[in-house]
Amino acid sequence: MNLGFILNGDDVAVNSDPENRLVDILRETFNLTGTKGCCYTGTCGNCQIIFNGVIVKSCLIPAFKIRNCEIITIEGFSQTDEYQDIVQGFSEVGLENCGICNTAKILATEALLGRNQQPSREEILIAFRGVRCRCTEPEELVQGVLAVYEYRRRRLYGRSS
Repeated sequence: MNLGFILNGDDVAVNSDPENRLVDILRETFNLTGTKGCCYTGTCGNCQIIFNGVIVKSCLIPAFKIRNCEIITIEGFSQTDEYQDIVQGFSEVGLENCGICNTAKILATEALLGRNQQPSREEILIAFRGVRCRCTEPEELVQGVLAVYEYRRRRLYGRSS
C-alpha cells in the first residue's frame, strides 16, 4: 500500500503493509530513531509523536491510518523554539535524561503546555501518567515543567517573573 503523508514538514511516501506500525516505519524507513519502539502496547509512552496536532503513541497506529496525515517526530520538533524552551527548563533544574524516555517527557511537556500554559502540580503529574520513566522522580518533572513555563513566558512576553 502506497501511503503519502507529511513528515516533519516534508511530503513523503512509503510503500508499506497496512498493518505495519507507525513506530517501525519511522525508525526503519526514515531512520528517525528518536521515536523508541519499546513496549509495543502503548504503556511506556516512549514512541510518542505529534499526529495531526495531537500527541499519540506511534506503536498503536497502523500504517493505513497515516495516509494524508501530518506527523512530527522529536527530530522535527527539535527544530522549534518550543523545544528549546523545554531543553532549557529541564536543564535549569538538573532534570536527568536517560535517552530512552527523553522524547516522551519532551512531547508530554509540550502537549500539556499547549493545553494549559500554567499547569498545577497535579495537572503536571497527570500529564506524565502515560510516560514510563525510571530516571526522573515525579517532583523533578514538576519542577522541570514549571521551569519550562517560565522560559516560554519570558520568550513570548519578554519579561521575567
